[in-house]
Amino acid sequence: MFEIITDTSANLDCRWLEENHVRVIPFHYYVGGQDCTCTDTAGFDGPAFYGAMRRGERVLTSQITPQAYLDVMGPLLEAGRDILFVGMSSGISGSYSQAEAAAAELKEAFPRRSIRLVDTLGASLGEGLFVVMAAAWRDRGEELDAVWGKLMARRMDMCQVFTVDDLKYLRNTGRLSNMAAIVGTMLNIKPLLKGNGEGRIVSFARLPGRRRAIRGMADQYEKMVREADAQTVGIAHADCEEDVEYLVGLLKKSCRPPKDIMTVMYEPVTGSHVGPGTLALFFLGDPAFRGQSESVFSAISQRVDEGREALRNSLSAVKEKNA
Repeated sequence: MFEIITDTSANLDCRWLEENHVRVIPFHYYVGGQDCTCTDTAGFDGPAFYGAMRRGERVLTSQITPQAYLDVMGPLLEAGRDILFVGMSSGISGSYSQAEAAAAELKEAFPRRSIRLVDTLGASLGEGLFVVMAAAWRDRGEELDAVWGKLMARRMDMCQVFTVDDLKYLRNTGRLSNMAAIVGTMLNIKPLLKGNGEGRIVSFARLPGRRRAIRGMADQYEKMVREADAQTVGIAHADCEEDVEYLVGLLKKSCRPPKDIMTVMYEPVTGSHVGPGTLALFFLGDPAFRGQSESVFSAISQRVDEGREALRNSLSAVKEKNA
């Protein structure tokens, strides 16, 4: 049997991790001048954390260092254990490359041991559901390479669709221009976002109003899900319980209701980047869903540019008239 390691972006309850013998390496975040980790899910007060963000509290995050991976993996390899690491998308965070660097060093030190890494191309339960699968297969007696191969084969099947409540957090992470955020907010435009084939966040639709955006998420599920009655789908939220209940109701009423639904509060590191009110849905479906699409809110940016051009033309016309 081998050891499974993940990071706190997997958004799994600490009690589940302990009961299923999954080790976790924490991301760090900084709020109010304090260095915090995401390991104590039972003690994480989501409403207080996201409430503080709504009031303007700034949250800083950092990558996991190579040393942090070495500190967890090294003793296991020394004890004769093989390792499966299931990590956050390399398209979102540089932490996966740090894991690769640590693994390369450890493979030289322990050439008889096996280390397999999985870049899930996802975050939150888009990563965590793979950890749940891996633990179940391991406990059934499947070998390391078999489990690793299954996870790698399913990465493109993990559909991840979400919407945000406040565009400023996408702006703050550089995924949306300041002007586009202002215009999008004024028009009450809510984006539908997804993880693409490279594990990056892209936009594929824009809908007027929050409820329409959530219905859009449910519509994508119904179109893209595969073997719904045999799978657990995941919902992560950043302190928006009523929206979770609405989405759960839509999924249960759909033509293809899932076997089960796992709901979690977004852990603070990923949650701080997408912002309070974010709602995300994760399920196994058609890999075509991950196909390349436009950059986040490029259409809004285009409308901003068109508006600027129209304003310039109007000003020029006024000047000519007054000349």
